[in-house]
Amino acid sequence: MPKSSPKKNMPKKAMPLNPKVLGRLLKILFTDYKWQLIVVAVCLVLGALASSSSSIFLNYIIANCIQPVLGGVKTYAEVKPVILRCCGIMCGIYAIGISAFFLYTRLMVFVSQTFLGKLRKRMFDKMESLPVKYFDSNTHGEIMSHYTNDIDTIRQLISESLPHVCQSAVIVLVVFFVMLYYSVWLTFIVIATIAVMTLIAKKIGGASGKYFMQQQKTIAKVEGFVQEMMHGQKVIKVFCHEEEAKADFDKVNSELFADCDKAHTYANTLMPIMGNIGNILYVILAFVGCVLSLTGATNIAFQNVTEGITGMTLATIVSFLHLGKIFSNNVAQVSQQISSVIMALAGADRVFRLIDTEPEKDNGYVELVNARYDENGNLVEAAERTGIWAWKHPHQADGTVTYVLLKGDIEMYDVDFGYVPEKIVLHDVSLHAKPGEKYAFVGATGAGKTTITNLLNRFYDIADGKIRYDGININKIRKSDLRRSLGMVLQDTNLFTGTVRENIRYGRLDATDEEVEEAAKIANAHSFITRLPQGYDTMLESDGANLSQGQRQLLSIARAAVADAPVMILDEATSSIDTRTEMLVQEGTDRLMKGRTVFVIAHRLSTVQNADTIVVLDHGKVIERGNHEELIALGGEYYQLYTGAFELE
Repeated sequence: MPKSSPKKNMPKKAMPLNPKVLGRLLKILFTDYKWQLIVVAVCLVLGALASSSSSIFLNYIIANCIQPVLGGVKTYAEVKPVILRCCGIMCGIYAIGISAFFLYTRLMVFVSQTFLGKLRKRMFDKMESLPVKYFDSNTHGEIMSHYTNDIDTIRQLISESLPHVCQSAVIVLVVFFVMLYYSVWLTFIVIATIAVMTLIAKKIGGASGKYFMQQQKTIAKVEGFVQEMMHGQKVIKVFCHEEEAKADFDKVNSELFADCDKAHTYANTLMPIMGNIGNILYVILAFVGCVLSLTGATNIAFQNVTEGITGMTLATIVSFLHLGKIFSNNVAQVSQQISSVIMALAGADRVFRLIDTEPEKDNGYVELVNARYDENGNLVEAAERTGIWAWKHPHQADGTVTYVLLKGDIEMYDVDFGYVPEKIVLHDVSLHAKPGEKYAFVGATGAGKTTITNLLNRFYDIADGKIRYDGININKIRKSDLRRSLGMVLQDTNLFTGTVRENIRYGRLDATDEEVEEAAKIANAHSFITRLPQGYDTMLESDGANLSQGQRQLLSIARAAVADAPVMILDEATSSIDTRTEMLVQEGTDRLMKGRTVFVIAHRLSTVQNADTIVVLDHGKVIERGNHEELIALGGEYYQLYTGAFELE
């Protein structure tokens, strides 16, 4: 297997982390789950107090029970009730701590899962409003990564990392005040050590954060590649491209390895460093405490206010060692969570980038409405479905409203367009398709045929020129109404999980069963549908994997037929159908096209011979125009394409 070069395995420049992401995430959480989070905060405080109380208990037992017994001041029988009472109190405190822990855990599960459910719904709703350009520029695997990897990192942040960080922060704060109460001198030592730990955590955590951000992007890239390879698995095998696919995967996988290696190298070295600093702190506290005790130095502490000035006692040293361990362990726990927090913020940043993506703009104000003729023969709007459609055109200048019958008259004037501004793919394209006419676009691959149909649907907006629909500039027509007036059959069929009947009805959701079957008959799909195990109720899954490619195409044509649109766009609609089936489909589409404006894109020129107008495109320009006989007589590009195609046959 070919191996990628070391240079390609080197990590790319790490992506910066957006510091506002955490604030935005917390704002949404507190807006939607205010009371639940207040209860969680109370539970965290109770849990922190329960965890910290053991040092106070230990100090009290040593000072009031163990030392008096060892010094002969009290007997075991005298201190036994005190010990039992303290143990009972501690059991109660720990019971409260366990209950608080259980309650906040359950609440955080509820909060995290419902929040993620809302976030996924928000992402999907936003995705439905995005322009086609977004899906053309992002692979399906990358988009799916938002719903899987990125969402999972946010789940870990909300349900685990943030509660642990908050709990550790509360414990650190409580322990800090307890330490000040017992000894200011020893507290200074702890603060100095923690300052060192904080600097190290900032240095290492900041470095790992940059690579965790890049790791999330590379994971999406790998998933996009895998999705593409799975989708094209038959092509890979038939062309024996397995080894090349492995080599290509090795390259993107090496990129992921490099990013993960950097991110986790920094993250995984942090906890051992913190743990060893905590052990060093333990030794220093024991040494300094013993020195202060043996030298009889005055112990400056807040407890002196109530108990008077005293020296360093054994109870203070022992309890302080325990407090120092709790303090350093919780600081280390916070540091350990840094990698998870940063990775989650990287995932949240990618999710918010999707949510913040500019939606598809629609400034149209002309609507498509049901219409009828009044007693004077004028078009008026109707509340019920009449089978007559009209454009409701409000005129902003004088406030009047006019109704224009939907006929399917489409004109293009000197249209220029480029998917990117610096690369124009259509140059000065003009045409006029009248109702009932069949327009065909032919030309080499990449000549701009499909681009024209994308512009008619306003998947993209033109750079210059005008497109008029029934005399109305399509920029004034609402996109949803514009697309509702267009029926479309694409070269690549898309069937959804559901019955055959539901897939055909996708063209018009209010279509009756009779209309669905009539559309299937028009497309000549009725015959094979009735031979399926459950007929029209046969369940389709995995994009209709239990059907042949030709059968899937017939269902796509039936879907367009049931839409009953005045304008039909057939983009290589018969490319996956054999010659015999094509003749049957041609008969059906001829009936379907009657009285409609039809745009046909075809490489198979036999399907466009009966077109009223054939437009020949070359590098985005119209070079020839006319019907079949006229173009053959012209002896130009169409003649070369036509005669060359049949010579090959």
